[in-house]
Amino acid sequence: MVNSQDKAEPYELPLSGQLKMMTGAFWASPVRNPVLALTAALLCVIFATTYATYRLNEWNGPFYDALARRDMPEFLHQLVVFGVLASLLTLLNVIQQWLNQIAAMRMREGLARDLADVWLTPGRALKLAGAGAIADNPDQRLHEDTRILAENTTSLSIGLVNSTILLASFIGVLWAISTDFGLQIGGRTIVIPGYMLWATILYALFGSVMSNVVGSRLARLNAQRYAREADLRATLVRANENMKPITLARGEESELFRVHTAIDGVLGMLRKLAWALTNLTWVSAGFGWLALVAPIIIASPMYFSGNLSFGGLMMAVGAFNQVNQALRWYVANFSVIADWRATLGRVSSFRNALVSMDTPAMEGSVLTYRKSDGEDVLSVTDLAVFGEPDKGGDGHGIRVAEGAFTIRPGERVLINGNPGTDRHLLFQALSGIWPWGKGEISLPAADRMIMMPQEGYLPTASLREVMTYPATGPAGMRDGIPDMTDAALAQALEKVGLHRLVDKLDEVERWDRLLDKDEEVALQIANAVLRKPDWLIMDDVLEGLEPETQALLLDVLAGLTGSTLLYIGRSDVFSDRFSPKVFHLAPLLAVDTKNEASDNG
Repeated sequence: MVNSQDKAEPYELPLSGQLKMMTGAFWASPVRNPVLALTAALLCVIFATTYATYRLNEWNGPFYDALARRDMPEFLHQLVVFGVLASLLTLLNVIQQWLNQIAAMRMREGLARDLADVWLTPGRALKLAGAGAIADNPDQRLHEDTRILAENTTSLSIGLVNSTILLASFIGVLWAISTDFGLQIGGRTIVIPGYMLWATILYALFGSVMSNVVGSRLARLNAQRYAREADLRATLVRANENMKPITLARGEESELFRVHTAIDGVLGMLRKLAWALTNLTWVSAGFGWLALVAPIIIASPMYFSGNLSFGGLMMAVGAFNQVNQALRWYVANFSVIADWRATLGRVSSFRNALVSMDTPAMEGSVLTYRKSDGEDVLSVTDLAVFGEPDKGGDGHGIRVAEGAFTIRPGERVLINGNPGTDRHLLFQALSGIWPWGKGEISLPAADRMIMMPQEGYLPTASLREVMTYPATGPAGMRDGIPDMTDAALAQALEKVGLHRLVDKLDEVERWDRLLDKDEEVALQIANAVLRKPDWLIMDDVLEGLEPETQALLLDVLAGLTGSTLLYIGRSDVFSDRFSPKVFHLAPLLAVDTKNEASDNG
């Protein structure tokens, strides 16, 4: 089975583009200054650690020479020196570890907050839903991917800087030890300046090339693994969220099959990763064990020729290990780098997709939006809204049969269409969340409108917050509501028939589970009663409600004398109650859609 996650994402950037986007996001983030301060502190600690390590390597010479001479006083003196250096290095390591963790935490804060801000910019998240696989499981990218990217970015950056400083510090040691070394070959002496340095570089370079060849698939496999993990979590969450209808339909076996399929997807990727990491371990472990004797083997000609004392040999071994460790940083961290590349790609492509939602790709096939000039009206002219699948290609759509209409303040208007006409497209176009089409829409100010979808959203919050959402929230008043007293809230609940909830204003519940469909719509209407909008645009919200509920809610809507009511849908009860102005929607067939797009292009 081919999964869409295996395909390249259309919003994926090259590595340079990924780095540019995420660096720009970091630079604009409020965590920039704290992270830069932590970086400066880490650099100071790394330089101090490198200096102490350099002194410890120098300590090898007199310590091992004292052993070779059986010089007890010098031996004890060198143990004291070692104790001081080891204590200092331990303290520096502890400080560096703490700074590492705080830097990673700050990096994650910046990434998560930035991605959340970009995701929940008005209109973007819903537009992204029609962009394909990039919209799958945004929670994975916001939560797990940002954590991994922050932690790996911090550890890899610190490791790279540390290795670079070590390399610069110990190259000189290796060069000095073997600057005049000569090999005796066939009675001739061949002088190789810096013999130990060149041998160490070749050893590390060979290991790096081998690791790159063997582990080249890891970045792609890690990206696919995270996608499969996200699929599994989404499957489990969806089953848990819908357990009641699943149980009533006796659908446990079907859901179990879906869960097992998602588990199989994760396990399949883990098997591939296990083989890839196993193959990489042949290289990393092999070179790791060989490093125990490689410096002694490389330095042995100088030692046996008498050009190097035993203490000098130990200094050469220590310097080799430091330089080799620095040069083999890429080898030792290849799997981590692959992981970092995978999460960087997923986070940056997701962010790029969200930002791209502000500029629809179908140039010439986008609606023109204007704010109403002068009188506060809602009007459309020559409107054609394109539907899926490709927003102007072979999809269906809708058009206004009358060609245009204008709605003035205080009017009651019904816009309907024959069965099979996607009336929801007009609601989405008026909301600004579906911009693909042709024609012009003139709208009142957004803060004076309430868009009421057929399927409303009830946040997990106190009932008073739900009733005034999104005008208030945990942070307190934002947009202001004329009357927020308990009496006003209770009166609104009683108006819409939700008497039983009057005593639950401060209770926090999953209201979407606690209330049935009629009660959810009634709560949406209560929200409008409290917020008193100038314009209330409803997307077939009365569809499927009990007749008693419909009659009650229509009475409540009639009481909104200062609001313009626009109902999109087929509703006889709305017509009977308000005798509204009526406009009609007609289907825009695929051939018409092509012609519209062609004319507009």
